[in-house]
Amino acid sequence: MIILKTERDLEAMRPACAVAGAVLDDVAGFVRPGLTTKQIDEFAAARIKDYGAKSAFLGYRKYPCHICVSVNDQVVHGLAGDRVVEFGDIISLDVGVFYNGFVGDTAKTVPVGGCSVQAQRLMDVTEQSLYEGIAQAVAGNRVVDISRAIQNYVEKNNFGVVREFVGHGVGRKVHEEPQVPNFVDGKTSPKLRPGMTLAIEPMVNAGRPEVKILNDGWTVLTKDGSLSAHFEHTVLITESEPEILTCRAKTLSKSKAP
Repeated sequence: MIILKTERDLEAMRPACAVAGAVLDDVAGFVRPGLTTKQIDEFAAARIKDYGAKSAFLGYRKYPCHICVSVNDQVVHGLAGDRVVEFGDIISLDVGVFYNGFVGDTAKTVPVGGCSVQAQRLMDVTEQSLYEGIAQAVAGNRVVDISRAIQNYVEKNNFGVVREFVGHGVGRKVHEEPQVPNFVDGKTSPKLRPGMTLAIEPMVNAGRPEVKILNDGWTVLTKDGSLSAHFEHTVLITESEPEILTCRAKTLSKSKAP
């Protein structure tokens, strides 16, 4: 069942999403060569606590970390540990928080100090594909309009859209209906209505779209070893333009990727 948020719900959910966005920005600014992924997760945990929130991921289906930290060919759900990030790596940071009884969910991929031209282009295209999808998140459209916009932009730029993991509704729980694929799957697609809140999150590989899961049961890797990027916002469907809850200042006029 798709849960439409009331204005009272949104009064609580907007601050939750603002906290998630602030934590993500804080963690992205903290990332530098020489840190372990565990140190990054610990910093995120401290920032979440400082904002008076709780991690929405820690303990969810027994996930053992406060945020998802995924490096290079890790697509999503990377586990924090002793791995040291190096100059030239790219790192995907996925933050979910509980605050005011609601979840804010957001992600982005950042370079560690610097990165290759290919890696930067992958990040640019993935981020812009998110905004291509958000631009279609308007009442009267269907979820598939978001999916098609993301897929078309990614594939036009010769990258691969991950199929095994998708976006989703979000609200009082981390995952609500509907699913929001980043590709056209041919299934019946719900109509978008005011009050729907969606976590739109393209996961894009520099090579083929296929992925595999490590024996830890969590870490998702590109099957061909290529780099992967991940960007996400929590978005509200309104009577007019979509509202980006996890980054209120962001506009849909963001410059196009190459």
